Amino acid sequence: MRPARPLFLAALSVMLTGSLAAPASSQSIPSIDPKIETPALFDDEAGGNANGDDPAIWVDPHDDEDSVVVTTAKEGGLNVYDLDGDLTQHIDAPAAPGPDDENGRFNNVDIAYGFAGKDLAVVSDRGRDHLRFYAVDDGRLTDVTDPAVPFLFNTTQEQVNDQETGYGLTTWKDATGAYALVSRRHKTSIGLFKLVATAGGKVSYRAVRTLDLPASFTLPNGATWTPCMEPDELAQVEGMVVDQQRDVLYAAQEDVGIWRMRADLTGAPVLVDKVKEYGVPGTYDPETEECVPGADPGYGGAHLSADAEGLTIYYREDGKGYLLASSQGDNTFAVYRREGANAYLGQFRVGADDGIDGVEHSDGSMVLNVPLGDFDSGLFIAHDGANTPEVPDRENTNFKYADWNDIADELGLDVDTDGWHPRD
Repeated sequence: MRPARPLFLAALSVMLTGSLAAPASSQSIPSIDPKIETPALFDDEAGGNANGDDPAIWVDPHDDEDSVVVTTAKEGGLNVYDLDGDLTQHIDAPAAPGPDDENGRFNNVDIAYGFAGKDLAVVSDRGRDHLRFYAVDDGRLTDVTDPAVPFLFNTTQEQVNDQETGYGLTTWKDATGAYALVSRRHKTSIGLFKLVATAGGKVSYRAVRTLDLPASFTLPNGATWTPCMEPDELAQVEGMVVDQQRDVLYAAQEDVGIWRMRADLTGAPVLVDKVKEYGVPGTYDPETEECVPGADPGYGGAHLSADAEGLTIYYREDGKGYLLASSQGDNTFAVYRREGANAYLGQFRVGADDGIDGVEHSDGSMVLNVPLGDFDSGLFIAHDGANTPEVPDRENTNFKYADWNDIADELGLDVDTDGWHPRD
């Protein structure tokens, strides 16, 4: 299937809303203790090429203590953990369709409750340019992906092998059906895909529309700024979350900032907050494969250090709550109001405690306000991109669990375990 025609935003005006408070010093940013960590993942042949990225929490409808955490490990597939951080199930990523093709590579995951009578773990397969679907029952996952699922953004396997494929992912449900919103690697595109039940209890999807975020920006001094990337790459989006009660999508464009837009991808996006590096010119050095930054003109934000990554929402009653964003460049998480203009409220980091190391270089994160086992005020889970103890020549990642009550106490936020439930 050819993706739906992009909704180009040639005349898109970039607006900045929210607080312009001065950034907190690293000394004043509170550190939250992790309570649990999952086993180490190693991105090499001995470790099954497992590289942690994104978590999702499935809430058991009968006993919250039986809820599970579903995480992606890229070529290492999916791992399912219980609330004690123990591995309960592993699922391999699909094999390459041919000897010269890309293997499956699971990037992001989210939970869609109650689709065609089943709960689904929905996964973006960056290697194959597909969505994959796993029915969740009693904490166990079963593959229900239709074998004939189409490519997300490409039309041929040769294009897929170039890996401008499905990347970030979040799910959304309204009166018209269930959807996945998927970003495209190395592009500014976000696609909306409607989930479709097919024969034999399988699940597929069809493209609805695509929106392209800006690739360059007009600065206050009149200059045009384009984030420095490798040749033929644009500033991509990965972290995304939908406010399910407002039908609003938040999308983190890694080198730009956080956008707010309608979840159906109509209307003009609004730039809620910018990364500190916004507007800084850069020159790509092909020898080092890095960007050499120029002088900072001072147009960046105060809270996010590139990359802007995982987004998640803590819901409260009456439309209130908090939007959390991974500020990957300084290993912190920024917190904004869910309501209104998404005013900035503060930042925290997940530090080391009682033999568990802190969170660094975090990609995906997930928070829920409902009681889950010992996390009776809600659970926050973050990918740790630099798990320790370090093992020479082995990339080591995992996931950390933290208690929402600890975050709320440090930042003066509220705890509300009754205001919303993901199954509602």
